[in-house]
Amino acid sequence: MSSLLSNSYFLIPVFGLCVFIFSYLMSDKILGFLYKRSLGSRKEVIEIMDKMMITTDKKRTTLAMLLISFGLGVIVFLLCWPNIYAGIFFGCGITIFGWSVPKIVMVYLWEKRCSRLVDQMVDGLTIMGNGIKSGLGVAQTLDRVVDNMGGPIAQEFQLILNKMQLGMTLEDALTEFGERVKRQDVQMLVTAINILKETGGNLGETFETIVSTIRDRQKIEKKIEAMTAQGIMQGIIMTCIPFVLLGVFMIIDPGYVKPLFSSFIGWIALAMVVILQIIGGVMIKKIITIKV
Repeated sequence: MSSLLSNSYFLIPVFGLCVFIFSYLMSDKILGFLYKRSLGSRKEVIEIMDKMMITTDKKRTTLAMLLISFGLGVIVFLLCWPNIYAGIFFGCGITIFGWSVPKIVMVYLWEKRCSRLVDQMVDGLTIMGNGIKSGLGVAQTLDRVVDNMGGPIAQEFQLILNKMQLGMTLEDALTEFGERVKRQDVQMLVTAINILKETGGNLGETFETIVSTIRDRQKIEKKIEAMTAQGIMQGIIMTCIPFVLLGVFMIIDPGYVKPLFSSFIGWIALAMVVILQIIGGVMIKKIITIKV
């Protein structure tokens, strides 16, 4: 039995057969996963760019994502030549990671933009509240915010005004704004305006209440960020250490780590390391992420 397990001519066909059976049984989920990570990821990137009001070209976006993923993967494979196994391993890893990078970056930029918009709502709602108290309508106060402020809030409010000029009602334009920027503070603003437009009420006092709520929420979020900063850094360091050590050993003593890339057991060990590191990183992320 031990001789069979040490014989690569036996292990490789058995491993290939297991992979084939697993792929056949899980073909629908695998194809769905690959679509989501490739064309589906491109679609999400384009949608986020549209939300951020960035002029997009689908062909150029697709070409850029292909260059970042497959282009870098081919370059890494050629750099690892003649070590084919290492080239395949690192090339595939860079290709998969490179295809996910644009989505990760765009999601980060979108979340940062939304956070900036919520921060601006404090000053924006103060301007709107003063305008309401002076007798202006909601649309006129939105126009005042556009004239006196910049950044994402001015763009979003200008988009609302443009839709109203094209015939859309204020309620529908605000509803689309809430669906586009899915933040609790934005939802609270949209709901308050739409309800008070129908039932009547003091919008000025409502805006003051929303501003006070946003400020209290921001204080709690800043405190949580300070308390979890150490955990975030520990998670990053713990996730990167194995790969950094592997790179150091490959530079100092390539023969020491060569069995990882030249034997079947080494490939299994590398796959287990990557899987366990990903699981550990996800778990640490979930532990230190606290939603307010």
